[in-house]
Amino acid sequence: MELDKYTAQLRENLIAAAALGDEKTQATAAALAAATESSARLVLLAALSDLAAEVSAALEDRTVRVTMDGAAATVDVRKNTTADEPPTIEEMTGDISRVTLRLVEQMKAKAEEAAAASGVSLNSWMSNAVYGALRDQMRGPGPRRDPGPWRDTESTRDPETKRED
Repeated sequence: MELDKYTAQLRENLIAAAALGDEKTQATAAALAAATESSARLVLLAALSDLAAEVSAALEDRTVRVTMDGAAATVDVRKNTTADEPPTIEEMTGDISRVTLRLVEQMKAKAEEAAAASGVSLNSWMSNAVYGALRDQMRGPGPRRDPGPWRDTESTRDPETKRED
């Protein structure tokens, strides 16, 4: 959320209020208005942080945090984890590990095309695909995306009858 429009509105209101005075009063008001912008940003951040704390208390299972990034306020909403819950895919961090993946040539070519179309490397594209699949899996039961022609059909068959469930 850009705070500049709010601090600019405050500055304009102060200058407009001083327009009734003489030139010296107007110049003083303009200087004060410019000087109050950073203070106004901090006051807005404090108000947004208080609001985030109230929202966090009402949600119970989530924490809302507001931070400043330059002149912009950034809102971060995270699910609270307990010792019993594993971390969400977004919360997983750690060392990067190397994996060897064997794909049929046509699938690799399609993946490379998709990566190029996305403007990322094949490695980044594959990492994003795994991330998306894990995120979907961690959401639990419900409608799933069709994995395409490469899905594992064996896992959907009853091992006793070899029939589709």
